[in-house]
Amino acid sequence: MEHPNTRRPRGRIALAWGLGGLALGTALAGGMALRAQGIASHDSRAPVDIAADRIDLEERANRVVFSGGVSVTQAGLNIRADRMLVNYTDAGSLEIQRITATGGVVITRGDERASGDNAIYDFNRRIITMAGDVRLRRGSDTLNGGRLVIDLESGLSSVDGSAAPRGSVGTPSQGRVTGTFTVPQRDENKN
Repeated sequence: MEHPNTRRPRGRIALAWGLGGLALGTALAGGMALRAQGIASHDSRAPVDIAADRIDLEERANRVVFSGGVSVTQAGLNIRADRMLVNYTDAGSLEIQRITATGGVVITRGDERASGDNAIYDFNRRIITMAGDVRLRRGSDTLNGGRLVIDLESGLSSVDGSAAPRGSVGTPSQGRVTGTFTVPQRDENKN
């Protein structure tokens, strides 16, 4: 039986942050598969708090535009950006469907930090997608790429070298994912 990660394109890495730092798993053709424990492990069904300098309600379109130092918090997860568009449904009570963040997006939880040009938090699919000069950091371990996809349901995260979806017209050639990871230091005093 073919392992599901063997079909990943080159330039992609799936990863998970383990206790005490980044834990690398088995290297597979075209990537590495690991389980996420940082940003991806929060309660995505918890209430959401939003603060901003300005709020514009577009009631007929069921959306709200937040601008100026926007901050969203949910169960220990914090998303900051210059601007956020929040789409919602109103069937007796308001339910957030999606948050689209643009301009210096930073997502933090604990000691894990992801940054990029923009991000979409899809509440129905429980997926956060970040694109554009993505940097993922935990302690001194770092990953850099074009796109980060965090599946909050499964806890699996993946980093691509390209910010554009695969197969789109005019997509630049696939970029590369780079990273720097700490390794255990050998105690020179032990024999």
